[in-house]
Amino acid sequence: MIGSGTLRPGERARRLAVSAFFMMVMLLAPALALAAPFAGIVMDARTGKVLWEQNADTRLHPASLTKMLTLYIAFDAVRRGEISLDDMVTVSANAAAKPPSRLGLRTGQKISLRHLIRAAAIKSGNDAASAIGDHISGSEAAFAARMNRTAKALGMTRSTFRNANGLTAEGHLSTARDMTLLGRRLFYDFPEYYGLFSRLTEDAGIAKVANTNRRFLEGYRGADGIKTGFTNAAGFNLTASAERGNKRLIATVFGGTSTAQRNARVAELLDIGFGNAPATVRTSPPPPVALDQVAVAAPATAGGAGKTIRLKTARDSSPRPLRRPDLVAPEAVAQVTSGVADVLAGLAAPSPDAGSVLASVAPPQPRPETLVAAAEAAVESLAPESTPAPLIAAPPPRPEALLAEAVEVEAPEEVELAALAPTPEVTPFQVVDAAGGTLALPGDPLTEDLADAELPDELHVPLAEDVDTLPGTIRTAGALVVPDLLDPTTTRRPRARPGEIVMTMAAVAETPEIPQKIERTVAAATGEVVSRVSTSGGRHWAITLGKFNNRGTAERALLQTALSETRTLDGALRKVVQRGAAWEATFAGLTQDQADLACRRLQARAIGCFTLGP
Repeated sequence: MIGSGTLRPGERARRLAVSAFFMMVMLLAPALALAAPFAGIVMDARTGKVLWEQNADTRLHPASLTKMLTLYIAFDAVRRGEISLDDMVTVSANAAAKPPSRLGLRTGQKISLRHLIRAAAIKSGNDAASAIGDHISGSEAAFAARMNRTAKALGMTRSTFRNANGLTAEGHLSTARDMTLLGRRLFYDFPEYYGLFSRLTEDAGIAKVANTNRRFLEGYRGADGIKTGFTNAAGFNLTASAERGNKRLIATVFGGTSTAQRNARVAELLDIGFGNAPATVRTSPPPPVALDQVAVAAPATAGGAGKTIRLKTARDSSPRPLRRPDLVAPEAVAQVTSGVADVLAGLAAPSPDAGSVLASVAPPQPRPETLVAAAEAAVESLAPESTPAPLIAAPPPRPEALLAEAVEVEAPEEVELAALAPTPEVTPFQVVDAAGGTLALPGDPLTEDLADAELPDELHVPLAEDVDTLPGTIRTAGALVVPDLLDPTTTRRPRARPGEIVMTMAAVAETPEIPQKIERTVAAATGEVVSRVSTSGGRHWAITLGKFNNRGTAERALLQTALSETRTLDGALRKVVQRGAAWEATFAGLTQDQADLACRRLQARAIGCFTLGP
């Protein structure tokens, strides 16, 4: 009789065989579970053109590729101000109970949204992704509904989602094509966050996490993202992006049998794409989508609850600014306005003899804004002394405007003018050649009429500081009477310059009392104004995105920023300038308001920038 501790040789061999069988089953369980069909696609990210595909529209389990959509929604919510990267998220029991891969969150724990995004994107933490969804929508079901609305808006027509992390659930399915479209959307819609997917390690608040896609990022030249995924039902999945030269591709593989086999298939697809994609092609980003309505949850049904978010993006009204109170009564304004016209009319009046001479060189009429500016300045002078009057920004009148006014407007009766008839010793004006010699003197016996002399096209009246006496060139006071309002008792003798007509100015016998500010306005109007015409329309401002290690990175940052902020940067000039060992990316050709607005909007999207002025 054989004891219980003793086995026959045949029995022992049978048991060893059974044990070996079960051990083999356990070792091959992951591979046996990967019965999901293979699906793959590679797309030119610049145009969206598919370069190769197989089973690209077959609905399969996406696994953690789902987190790309979770992060897309989080980025959009941050951009529109619905949430903030600095929000402290309270971890729900739902999120804390998720199986690996995990960050290690506990129920009731508080952690910033910024750290949750890093953990979901790099470590592929299921608990972190669920915490993000619960924070945005209030529950897993409400966030899944928002995921489905967003996917539909993005054109992912064959995808349905049940959770934020990608764990296997009934009806939680997607396709290789939809995930590739989503990867392209992440690149173009949120370029400021896209670099997160290529980081090998990152601080996630409670732990330092490593990238689950590290092998592919380190093993394939030009790879810079995006996301891995694995479950028993899905197999080994990967959506990857890579850039070489001017070409950027995005590829997706579903149903890999191992990490190494999946990476090899993705590398094979990208090699096919780089071989077939054109070197130069016009970039066509995906069209923008309005996700404002997608973010608003539908009304809660009976027995259900959800978080409803309503964004206030516009003002209810736009009231007009209140009118500034009048400093003086309207009657005073009318009185001063008429007084200014009288003063300008009384500055000079032609004599019968001088009328024909002045008419021959009469310049155009003064501009209306000249009289208006003088009137407004006078109104300001009537305000109480305790209230400072603002300066009036109006262009000074040209000198010929005052001369024309003097010719055609009769002087008021109460203004007595000096004798206007020229004498043999008095010359109204003279013409000087380039050497300083006299060309023609009206009234001179050598010249019968001023009309016979060749006159320059422009009258020149110098500023007050140019007034001087030049014996031998200008003879005493002239016949044209223009009072010096700053000092009516003086006679101004302008300096003659070659090729110009120079007029002398004599004092008025009696000058009516004029407010001080009217005097200054009219006196300044007799000056010579020199201005420089701008050719850039005030667009001297720019914004800079900072410095980059190489020119390609700087140009890509400018392109991505321009695509994400077309509203304020439309028409701006993109410039990349090398400064030392770095390349500075700049948007130029903006007004100050455009530069300030664009930089504020970019900073709200976590894009660093600052304005540059002239």
